[in-house]
Amino acid sequence: MSLQGQTWVVTGASRGIGRALALELARAGANVVLGARGAQALEAVAQECRALGVQARAVPGDAASDQTAQFLVKAAKVIGNFAGFVHNAGVLHPGPALWELSEAQFDEVFGANVKAAFQLARYAYPNLVRQGGGVAVFVGSGAASRNVPGWGAYGAAKAAEHYLAFQLAAEEPKVTCFVYSPGTVDTDMQRQGREAPGPIAAMFQGFLEQGRLRSPEETARALVRLLQNEPRRFHGRIATYADA
Repeated sequence: MSLQGQTWVVTGASRGIGRALALELARAGANVVLGARGAQALEAVAQECRALGVQARAVPGDAASDQTAQFLVKAAKVIGNFAGFVHNAGVLHPGPALWELSEAQFDEVFGANVKAAFQLARYAYPNLVRQGGGVAVFVGSGAASRNVPGWGAYGAAKAAEHYLAFQLAAEEPKVTCFVYSPGTVDTDMQRQGREAPGPIAAMFQGFLEQGRLRSPEETARALVRLLQNEPRRFHGRIATYADA
């Protein structure tokens, strides 16, 4: 399907996959509403998108907050032709064993990955259902099904986010809903992993040394291709980079 003139919400859009996705959607002619915590960096991405000839709105704030989720969806409705969202925001906190994390760190990981996904769906779904359909994408991770010491909270949060996406797909067939698993991508999370305390750093260093990291731009282009080519076939499933 053509994305021309559609409006998409993208979280975690100030850098990495989110930034690359915002720009790729704009190149495809889509308007974008962008969310992230860093207001200055987020506005810079919005300006880059506007330079490509589309409407772009920056909505800085914590994606897990009720107010931010409301503002993201409202901004998309104001622009018009709200087509869907991509929940890409996430926090890793690599290194410590699960039981060594502080409550604040645990809450931050689950807030960005799970609660933010719920909040966005809570405000987007009524609008998408009312208009007869749309697309909801949750950026997932292989960590959801792989137990590795040092990323326990992140893996648990991603497993919960995957389940949330599949539950939404089961409950509301009008909205195409799937998880996009991009593989191993050269982002700040990878750098955090390489600098983390404990044995997990060696795994992340190995990704770099083995040349296994793909760029955020490659990852974003793949997702846009999925959105343009019958995304419904992935409803209730995990779509991977290779599927594009």
